[in-house]
Formats: sequence, C-alpha cells, structure tokens
Amino acid sequence: MSRYTSREWLPHEKPNLPGSPSTPLHPTPKRLAFGIVGLLVALTGGLGNSLVVANLQFLQGSLGATAAEMAWLPAAYVMTNVSMNLLLVKFRQQFGLRTFTELFLVLYALVTFGHLFVNDLGSAIAVRAAHGMVGAALSSLGLYYMIQAFPAKWRLKALVLGLGTSQLALPLARVFSEDLLQIAEWRGLYLFELGMALLTLGCVFMLKLPPGDRFKTFEPLDFLIFAILATGIALLCAVLSLGRIDWWLEADWIGWASAGAIVLILGGLAVEHNRSNPMLMTRWLGSGVAIRLALAVILTRMVLSEQSTGAVGLLQVLNMGQEQMRTLYVVMLCGAVAGLAVSAWTINPEHLFMPLIIALALMAVGSAMDSFSSNLTRPANMYLSQFLLGFGGTFFLGPTMVLGMRHVLTNPRNLVSFSVLFGICNNLGGLIGAALLGTFQIVREKYHSSMIVEHLTLMDPLVQARVSSAAASYLSSVADPALRATLGTRALATAATREANVMAYNDVFMLICIIAVLTMLWIFVRSLWLMSTTRAVQTTATPTVSTSGASTS
Repeated sequence: MSRYTSREWLPHEKPNLPGSPSTPLHPTPKRLAFGIVGLLVALTGGLGNSLVVANLQFLQGSLGATAAEMAWLPAAYVMTNVSMNLLLVKFRQQFGLRTFTELFLVLYALVTFGHLFVNDLGSAIAVRAAHGMVGAALSSLGLYYMIQAFPAKWRLKALVLGLGTSQLALPLARVFSEDLLQIAEWRGLYLFELGMALLTLGCVFMLKLPPGDRFKTFEPLDFLIFAILATGIALLCAVLSLGRIDWWLEADWIGWASAGAIVLILGGLAVEHNRSNPMLMTRWLGSGVAIRLALAVILTRMVLSEQSTGAVGLLQVLNMGQEQMRTLYVVMLCGAVAGLAVSAWTINPEHLFMPLIIALALMAVGSAMDSFSSNLTRPANMYLSQFLLGFGGTFFLGPTMVLGMRHVLTNPRNLVSFSVLFGICNNLGGLIGAALLGTFQIVREKYHSSMIVEHLTLMDPLVQARVSSAAASYLSSVADPALRATLGTRALATAATREANVMAYNDVFMLICIIAVLTMLWIFVRSLWLMSTTRAVQTTATPTVSTSGASTS
C-alpha cells in the first residue's frame, strides 16, 4: 500500500489500524458530543430496517403484497449490508470513512424521500437496499465516534458500547413503532426514517472525525471480485430469507439460487486465494481461529433469534397484539441495555471467555423457561426469560469482537477479512437462525397437528361435547343447525391448530436451549485447553536457575 497522506502523529494520536481516525485529546464537552453523535449514528444504522421488520404484517396490507414478497424487504437490507463490508474497509483506508458515509447517507435520504410519493413494493425494496449500504458504514462510523468520546484507558469500553448500540435498534423499534403507524400509516415509519437520516447527516457534517492516514489500496481486480462475491452472497441471503416461505424443496428458484451462490462464492474465493495482493486473506479465513470465531458468532446469533422468531411468533399465534406486547418489548430493551452496560463495565482483555459462557448460560436458561409455554401464556409470563435473552445477546458481542481484533492487531492485513467475517456472521447468523427455527417450527407443527387430529373423533364424547359447545355459541346468529355444527367443528380445528403451534414453539425453545448449552460447553472446554497449553508453554519457557554455587576459576 502506498500512502496518500502522511504526517507525524503523537503517541496518543496514532491511529490503531489503517483507515481509522486519529485519537487526539478532546475537552470534556466535545467528548460528550462525540458520544451523543455516536449513539445517534449507530441507532440510525439499524433502526430503519428494524422498524420494517417489526411491522411487516402492517406494511403488507399497505403495499398490497404477499408474505413472500414482503420477505424481500429485510432480505434486500441484508444483501447490500453484507456485500458493502467487502468494499468498506478498503474504501475508508483510501478515501476516508466520512466520505463514504456522507455519500450514501445522501443517497439513502433521497431514496427514502422518493418512496413517500411512490407506494409500491419496488420502491420499498430500493429503500431497504440503500439502507443496507449506508448501514454498513454507519455501524463502523458509530464505533469510531464512540471511541473519540472516551479516554485511551477506557477505549475497550468504548469499543463495546459503539458495537453494541446498534443491537438496541430492534427492541427499541418494537416499543414505539405502533405510534408511528397511527400518525400516517406506513408513511409514518418512513418519515421517521427520513428524519433520522437527515439528522445523522447534519451531525456528521457538523462534528467531523479527526483525520487519519490514507493509503492507496484498491486494485482493478477488487471490483470484479466484489461483483462476484456480492452476487453470490445476495443469492444466499435470498435463499435463507425466503426458503421457509416458498419452501425449500418446492420452489425451483431456490435450487438454482443455491447452486449459483455456491459457485460464485467459491469461485471468488479461489481467485482471491491465488492473488499476490488479495482483498480477502483466504488463508487466515481458513484458519482454525477464524473458523472458530465464525462458528461462535453464528451459533450465538441463532440462539438470539429466539426473541424475534420464537417468543414474538408464539404470542402472535395466541392473538396477542402489539399494544399487549409493548411492555414485553420494553423488558427486552431493558435487558439489552443492561447487558451492554455490564459488558462495557466489566470487560477485561485477559478474561474474554467467561462473559461468553455467562451470556450463553443466561440465554439457555431463558429459552428453557419459555419451553413450558401453553395457550394460557401471556407476555407477563415471559418478562424474566426475555430479559435474560436480551441481556445475554448484548453481553456476548463485545468480548467476541475483542477476541477477533487480537489477530487483526498482530497482522493489519487481516482487517478487511475480519470485518467481512464478523459482518457476514452477524447478519447470516440471524438469517440462518430465523430460517432454521422457522422451518423447525413448521415441521413440528405439522407433526403435533397430525398427532392431535389422529385422536379427534366424533365418537369420543368429550370431542362431541366440545363441538356442541362451540356450535351453541353461534345459536343467536346462525339459525341453520347444520351450519352451526360445521362452525363448531371448524372452531375445534382452529383450537387444535393453536395447540399444535404452541407445542411446536416449545420444541423450538428447547432446541435453542440445546444449541446454547452445547455452544457454552464447547467454549468452556476450549478455554480450559488454552489455559492448560499456555501454562505448559510458560513452564517450559521459564529458565532454570542453578543453585549448585559453581564458579569459574
């Protein structure tokens, strides 16, 4: 890499990594301003998509779309968000992160503003794609702003806060998004999203990050590799997002997209592997360190899918509305904030495995508690379990990031690869979790439904009494006895389906608990092995002190 800008930095100002800003000393008011802007930037990066995810059912009616079509909205966000991580690190090394952010914030604001006048699915997908691109930059930008807000001795705490703030977006969106819908239906969401984008853009222009070193990093082949890998990742995201809706083995496009994703991703990595100056360090990505890090992040993100896919899905099956679940969303948000605060307060670079074990243990306990749900379960019954899951979800994130950063600091060439790996695992972990748990829930619902229906026969007096009781409830509105009997049978079938769904969600919660426990045991065994090998190396390396008192003559 050839340097674009060069200057001598004081020891406390020197950027930690290529492409990051310098860290000069700031007065306290300016540090506070950096912290506020960092919080705003990080929330803006995730809040727009979270507002859509939290209100897909309401937006579906407004846009006149099917469930499969609506699934393209969060899928478009993940597609562009993951792909832009491939270019973002090199872009900020060569041109600066602020240039990238300002450019795409303006694009994001323009697309969002245009969607207010065009009420169709295509423009909504375009907004989500634009938000995915700018969201990739905003997550890094929020992290850098937060680092400026803290002195050097607390920089690790700033890293945790800057990284974890974006995780608060989804529970925060669930708390107040219904009020936005009441203002102007779907336009209320997009007006708020546009306002956040414009506010963030103004703050970024007014309070600029300190400069950093810039290097010439891009090569012409980088853009070809980006096009290949981005297309492959986009196909993979589409398959994971819509597979359980169009169903994995029934839609032809899923097979073609899966094959295309495999060919494109492997082909792009093969070209990268043989380049003299690759964009991705494939040898590091194939190392045990990178594979273990990716697996830990993916498994933990899958466990965290219990909140969005499991608990919320169960309560919706039980006909709980947004207003009835608002207090539960507040509890989820409080748990996430508490986990983030405790993680920042207690993080210790010498003890990074213990927070991961504690986080997974808390999430396992929360999932196990939810696995005893019934048709009488209400949001109040899930306050404790969801608090534990929210706490664990943000408590694990900082230590995981720091563990990976160790290998970047020893070899800065791994920075792009680490950023891409962490971003992909975070996003795909959520998609894989939703796809796996959603599919598992559907399969188990069919199984439990067949078992329940198998024992429902009108020859059974209890079943006959249940049908008669349901039919009697229509006595005042339906005069035809045959129609009332049909409606009574239909009511019984609806109750059976509800019970099958509840039992299926209990199976989902237990599966999540098992995944969390197994992941926790794996990390615990790995930490014990590392401790034993480290002690063995230290013992071997300790010089032996001679006590014989021999002297040379």
